[in-house]
Amino acid sequence: MNKLPSAKRIQVLGMMVEGMAIRAIVRLTGVSKTTILKLLEDCGEAFSEYQDAAFRNLTCKRLQVDEIWAFNHCKQRNVKKAKAAPAQAGDIWTWTAIDADTKLIPSWLVGSRDAYAAHAFIGDLAGRLTNRVQLTSDGHAPYLQAVEESFGADVDFAQLVKIYGTPEGSIGRYSPGECIGAEKRPVTGRPDPAHISTSYAERANLSIRMHDRRFTRLTNAFSKKAENHAHSVALNFMYYNFVRIHQTIQCSPAMAAGVTTKLWELADMVKVLEDWEARQAATAH
Repeated sequence: MNKLPSAKRIQVLGMMVEGMAIRAIVRLTGVSKTTILKLLEDCGEAFSEYQDAAFRNLTCKRLQVDEIWAFNHCKQRNVKKAKAAPAQAGDIWTWTAIDADTKLIPSWLVGSRDAYAAHAFIGDLAGRLTNRVQLTSDGHAPYLQAVEESFGADVDFAQLVKIYGTPEGSIGRYSPGECIGAEKRPVTGRPDPAHISTSYAERANLSIRMHDRRFTRLTNAFSKKAENHAHSVALNFMYYNFVRIHQTIQCSPAMAAGVTTKLWELADMVKVLEDWEARQAATAH
């Protein structure tokens, strides 16, 4: 089967991780939409597998977790009246964990926002750590049981519960609620009050919306297939963790966390993809 040369792959991936839409990439590169989507699919699987193996035995000290909303095919309230809506149509949530010190995102999960997803996400996060950590979440209730089941008493866990009020003046259709305060609620262990925060996780959500076109609000760039949404998340986190220089730490999060000793380039990401393809071909034969 014919495949794109490495240089063209680098070009296409560079456009995707900078938030460019698939059709715009088609116009600028001359690569077909089908080929780009196949590249996205392969990258999603290869980069998920690589990061799953690389982010083990981590020594994080302070972790923050959060969830970011998007939708697949249509919003949840429109699923019943949507034409040819797939089984996974509707709201789709990406759970993320970020190390407050290194800015590494070592664990994520794409799915629903229920207790089952919370347990799977927190369980995966706990399995990547070697030491006791301070963990902060928002006030989402499923975190309570998920953290207890995954960490037990071996964690300093707190929730930052934000209090919202009605904003003054005119309220538009997309006006967010006004945060008028926040309550720090220690749950397990002895979390340091000075570090009970979700600020880094919320800032990472902004980066996700800026660099992954599928999260951009008020456009038609949303995902049409849940699988491609998950692949896009894996691609962007690979770029974020290994290639992009974080302004605060002046290196990549993977370097700060000791996962790699060098700053990667897009060519290194393509090399990971090509190695994965070689293993897939060897397995097939």
